[in-house]
Amino acid sequence: MPTYDLIVETYMPNLENLKKQAKLILRWHRERHYPVAAQIRRYLPRFLNMPDSEILAVSFKLSDAQEMVARQQGFDSWQALKTGLSSTPLKVKSPPSKPAPSKATIVSAEPQLFVSDIKRSCEFFREKLGFSLVFSYGRPSYYAQVGRDAARLNLRCVQRPVIESTVRDREELLSVSMTVATADEIKLLFLEFQSAGVDFHQTLKKQPWGAKNFVVKDPDGNLLLFAGPAN
Repeated sequence: MPTYDLIVETYMPNLENLKKQAKLILRWHRERHYPVAAQIRRYLPRFLNMPDSEILAVSFKLSDAQEMVARQQGFDSWQALKTGLSSTPLKVKSPPSKPAPSKATIVSAEPQLFVSDIKRSCEFFREKLGFSLVFSYGRPSYYAQVGRDAARLNLRCVQRPVIESTVRDREELLSVSMTVATADEIKLLFLEFQSAGVDFHQTLKKQPWGAKNFVVKDPDGNLLLFAGPAN
């Protein structure tokens, strides 16, 4: 998915360029480019507790975008930025220096599920599995992300099944595996999904390798494994 750098570069220290930056932020918000939501939440305190989808749905004016640009540059308001520009050079924040890493660290993984209907899949994850919508992209949506706690799943719309359903069920080809920390939690999660009327490919089962797990089948037949310790 596309990402957008919202930091003004050091070679753009004049007011006209900052005005253009604010207009660009406003356009990204109107076009519902989800990466801008995280930046809005970071720099504008009134959006702090809103999820991305809500930030992109609420009214967002040019004055909001200008305030955001001002805060990026270390000023409390657009007017304060203009006053500061007229008296002192623009203060551009530089990221704190960090020692060069000796090797790359992978901090997360986001499995991708192939689905035929983004709206239906998002509703399933929200209403049946207790996930929330992180973002939805496209008109109509063809890509989305749902999340619950630390788990993130990407949903990609496809026109036809990627895996033949009988092969997937027979070979138990999992689309994703998610874990909880304790035996009590895996039981609670199973009971939660059971009460929501979820379709199970496999109910809660103790495995020979010391785990308890169950497998949920989503509306497109994707097999979702949930696992935890047996004891």
